[in-house]
Amino acid sequence: MTTTDNLFREALTLKPSEKAQLIDKLISTLDKSDKEIDELWAKEAEDRIDAYDQGKIKGISLEKVL
Repeated sequence: MTTTDNLFREALTLKPSEKAQLIDKLISTLDKSDKEIDELWAKEAEDRIDAYDQGKIKGISLEKVL
């Protein structure tokens, strides 16, 4: 049996509230920010704002998007 299977069997013995806490903690470890990616997205956002301000790109109405 793998470590994952052992952990799962142990988790099944927890109270529902403890299971929820464990799930929340596990999920939160999957969503760690990456500084390099965050910086790239920030630059992309700034570039798009600048292009919009300079008239290089146009906005799209909400109605058209939906």
